[in-house]
Amino acid sequence: METDLGLLVLRLALAALLAGHACQKLFGWFRGRGIAGTAPLFEADGVRPGRLMVAAAALSELAGAALLALGLATPLAAAIVVGAMAVAISTLWPKGVWAHLGGFEVPLAYAIVAFALAITGPGALSIDALLPWQLHGPLWAIGAAVLALTVASPLLVMVARHRRDAAAGAQA
Repeated sequence: METDLGLLVLRLALAALLAGHACQKLFGWFRGRGIAGTAPLFEADGVRPGRLMVAAAALSELAGAALLALGLATPLAAAIVVGAMAVAISTLWPKGVWAHLGGFEVPLAYAIVAFALAITGPGALSIDALLPWQLHGPLWAIGAAVLALTVASPLLVMVARHRRDAAAGAQA
């Protein structure tokens, strides 16, 4: 029972943090910038069109958060979170790992927790536990990560091209 309670706390904490980030992007809550204020940041990182991509990122975070909070379709929730965090990591990559330097520590931690939940499953205190089949384990987690990176790959390429073009422009 302790393990199930621990998994519930982990799922709810990650879901709350993801939902908070989504609300920063969508509504400007929690000292966020809203769609209009976040779009130029996305575009500066090569994620275009900015407004559409902000909305897509925020809605992905909300969907992943909702599924995690419910413990429903946990591998899909993990795929959504890992994909969104892969894009975030790609934009922060040049700053290194550590968050206090503007790095990718936070999205990396979120992605790792989501991936781990895809391995362990959401625990007995979840909707998934009520289903007659088990949707967790290493293969489910790997499948979720592959799906996430496949879906996110066009954005990852977009960010890499932007970074390359910016570096080429700076040298010219």
